[in-house]
Amino acid sequence: MSFSDGEVERYARHLVLREVGGPGQQRLKAARVLLVGMGGLGAPAALYLAAAGIGTLGLADADTVSLSNLQRQVLYQTGDVGRLKVEVAAERLTALNPHVAVEPHPVWLNGDNADALVGQYDLILDGTDDFATRFAVSDACVRHGKTLVSGALGRWTGQVGVFQGRPCYRCLVPEVPPDAETCALVGVVGALAGTIGSMMALEAVKLLTGAGQALSGRLLIYDALAAETRTVRIGSDPACPACQRTS
Repeated sequence: MSFSDGEVERYARHLVLREVGGPGQQRLKAARVLLVGMGGLGAPAALYLAAAGIGTLGLADADTVSLSNLQRQVLYQTGDVGRLKVEVAAERLTALNPHVAVEPHPVWLNGDNADALVGQYDLILDGTDDFATRFAVSDACVRHGKTLVSGALGRWTGQVGVFQGRPCYRCLVPEVPPDAETCALVGVVGALAGTIGSMMALEAVKLLTGAGQALSGRLLIYDALAAETRTVRIGSDPACPACQRTS
């Protein structure tokens, strides 16, 4: 897979990185990545993945842009209010990097369509705040043997984890927490979404290029108020209804 002169200049800072170089950039160009949720996490993740030269980006979200999104969803502008997020995102990402093929999917991902979507891509990023969607994405990733990069945030805290078969997301969150809250209910500082979304994109780049050590089987938790991070290991649940039945 060759690069045009424009691509060589565009990706110059990657090409001189020992951990990426030409082979790593070729793997990025060949990759198909699906982002589920184009909100606070999906928006910055998509920007950095498009800039990095991911060959194909799939965007799954049926939501439209609202004024309250603009405090943290930096891919959209005031004039976009009322438009489908995936349509706006496709325009902006193509303008950022015309070498990236963007595939918008204006749907809510659920148990009925997750297999069809997840099966089309090499790597999945989930930045949604709905547990039913998270479970559907994780279960489909387990069934299709796809790696999942999962991000979440609320108030001043965010987290990123990578799930590769076992343990899966259900091992970490076996059922909807009784005190589950969304950003709409509890609020979130806008810049935190950029931080966690960028971390998700970084994990995706590492996974695709083989650089460094990914957060596989680990969860990174970032406390923005204290400016502290900690990483915890995720145990495999022997009674997990998703990943254990695939063994």
